Amino acid sequence: MGGRDNDNHTESQLPQVLVLRQPGCWTVLESNYSHKFNFLKAWDFPLPQDQFLAGHAGSVQALLSSSIGPRITANILRMLPSLKVIVTTSAGLDHVDLPKCRERGVVVASAPKVHTQDVADLAVGLFLDVMRKISAGDRYVKDRLWASRGEFSLASKIGGKRVGIVGLGNIGLEVAKRLEAFGCSILYNSRKEKPFVPYPFYSNICELALNSDALIICCALTAETHHMINNKVLLALGRDGIIVNVGRGAIIDEKEMVQRLVKGEIGGAGLDVFENEPQVPNELFPLDNVVLSPHNGPCTPEYFMDLCELVAGNLAAFFSNRPLISPALDN
Repeated sequence: MGGRDNDNHTESQLPQVLVLRQPGCWTVLESNYSHKFNFLKAWDFPLPQDQFLAGHAGSVQALLSSSIGPRITANILRMLPSLKVIVTTSAGLDHVDLPKCRERGVVVASAPKVHTQDVADLAVGLFLDVMRKISAGDRYVKDRLWASRGEFSLASKIGGKRVGIVGLGNIGLEVAKRLEAFGCSILYNSRKEKPFVPYPFYSNICELALNSDALIICCALTAETHHMINNKVLLALGRDGIIVNVGRGAIIDEKEMVQRLVKGEIGGAGLDVFENEPQVPNELFPLDNVVLSPHNGPCTPEYFMDLCELVAGNLAAFFSNRPLISPALDN
């Protein structure tokens, strides 16, 4: 295909990249790389999606995707017979039909490490917030309750807490490193035991919960991890146990978690992801022991710049017949 980085190319000469919905990094990506790629923005066209895809079926080889949708289903792949590569802005790939991609010979590039530091920071921030009641204390002061009601309720000490990390991948390891600095003991559950880490491994998620003061969810959403954190796990975590989720909402059985929180059967939660985003269960809003974040884990200016560089690098590699920079492990 050859390199096509000449800034003097007309839009029609640039490599075409189909974008069905704006990813979070879109503003940076478009402003920095529209001179290198012709982004076909579905939202700029009044046609229904099927008609729009049909109009580009014979020409589009590259598709830019993200975890916020739409899902890249077998039907979308069928309507794009010329598609050769999907570049996604997320680390997780639960929004892409990977078996159908393999069947069709469509390669997938993901962003597995760009977001690691920022998501780990937020996971620890949510944990600290829930344990030390930072947001709850902020509301207490701003609602002028300090003067009328007196001293605020006691928070929990961080040092010495046993933190079970579910998914000891890139993010999980960074969370562990940060929490060790606070004097926490780290335990973990992953698909396989990792012989190179010094933390106790629990193959059974209920046993991990039973031996932890808090669970921090860092794993990917798969068929195996869907609703992995169920009622049994939550009850094993116990009345004082905290749960933090920076993975995907559906890893937790959200209805069960909400019931356990409302009934006081678990101690609290810090949640950046939800099962039906952007819808959040109303029952969580009045709870002072719950801290909510709008799926904002990696969202920093530095992250968006690094992510756009990786996305553009993967697209440039594809159109130059070079190996992808960050091919998904499932390719």
